[in-house]
Amino acid sequence: MKNQIECCFCCRDKACLVSTTVNRNIIVMRQNVKMPTILFIVFMLIEIPLFAQTNWPIFRGNQQLTGFANTDLPAQPKLLFSFPTGDDIKSSPVVAENTIFCGSSDGNLYAIDFSGKLKWKFNAGNVIEAPPLYLNGSVIVGSMDGWFFRLDAKTGKQIWKYKTDNQIVGSANFIKSRSLYKLAVGSYDYNLHGVGFEKGDSLWRYESDNFINGAPAIYKGNAVFGGCDGFIHVVSMETGKAVKKVKLDTYVASSPVVEGDLLYVGDYEGRFFAVNLAEGKIQWTYDNQEKNLPFIASPVLGGNFLVIGNEDRELYCIRKNDGSLAWKIRLSDRINASSVICKNKVVSVTMDGMIYIHELSTGKQIWSYEIGSPVVGSPAVYGNKLIIGAVDGRIYVFG
Repeated sequence: MKNQIECCFCCRDKACLVSTTVNRNIIVMRQNVKMPTILFIVFMLIEIPLFAQTNWPIFRGNQQLTGFANTDLPAQPKLLFSFPTGDDIKSSPVVAENTIFCGSSDGNLYAIDFSGKLKWKFNAGNVIEAPPLYLNGSVIVGSMDGWFFRLDAKTGKQIWKYKTDNQIVGSANFIKSRSLYKLAVGSYDYNLHGVGFEKGDSLWRYESDNFINGAPAIYKGNAVFGGCDGFIHVVSMETGKAVKKVKLDTYVASSPVVEGDLLYVGDYEGRFFAVNLAEGKIQWTYDNQEKNLPFIASPVLGGNFLVIGNEDRELYCIRKNDGSLAWKIRLSDRINASSVICKNKVVSVTMDGMIYIHELSTGKQIWSYEIGSPVVGSPAVYGNKLIIGAVDGRIYVFG
């Protein structure tokens, strides 16, 4: 029971779709261009959306949960507006269709436009701490009583709901397989659930040995997540069967980042790992011997750097190649929310309601702003705007 109580403090926390027009263009080019050139063009067309992303449709911005946006923030962001919900916000907002979607402890999922007006709200009947997912015209979100909903993104009308056996605090993720979307979401019932996007039917259940807090990342058709059982799990999205398990020894409270065959994640004892998913082993470990406080936040990946905040108030920047420390900065309070990177700027928020922007390469502070209320959820990025939910129940938009 001790493990379960401690783990309750864990964080609350695209597919690249090539258009029909692009496919037609490739067919035309094939008649006149050699195959190596075609393959290069196809690669470039597939990769461009990852770096030209304007929406933030999922927790951490993409299916690999990198938390990176290739966009410029203003040198001195200004508060454009704030929107009040009926209770505190621990959910992380997402953005699509020029709309902010965010859950609240008042039991509602809110859809807000960028003039600060409410489009609709959906009453889930219980607290929503999980980040929503926007997918193919729908918003998908879980609640603290274990319900998992699919809503129409334009109207907020419920399309279906699916029941797990305990609370959902992490975002769902997805793959597209044979023209069908398949969802994966973790629950405090110890299971990662495979759910059909169209009907909300149960595809499979994968049972871990403790709570699942964070979101799964997608890796080669698999859902990858760390659990409170101290393992990294690699689970087939087709079958729900374990492909690999890598032991880390203690709780993983947050969501991982995946790039290539490497997964990056922090644990509850203050260690930070690079895990080689292809080989199923730990590649390197960063361990701050001075402290052993938890990494509640998820890491963010930008170029050669991983940035992650800790309960010890330090913001760590770690080199992804070898796990060496590039810099660390002490902030004003604990860092439970996951940072985001916008080109060479790192945006971080703290439990005393401060927002900071640091230079990624050096850690130099560029800007700060005081909300005055704790921030638990991760910021979202939309163009040159920041969207942040706070425990005072307000959604703040900076630009």
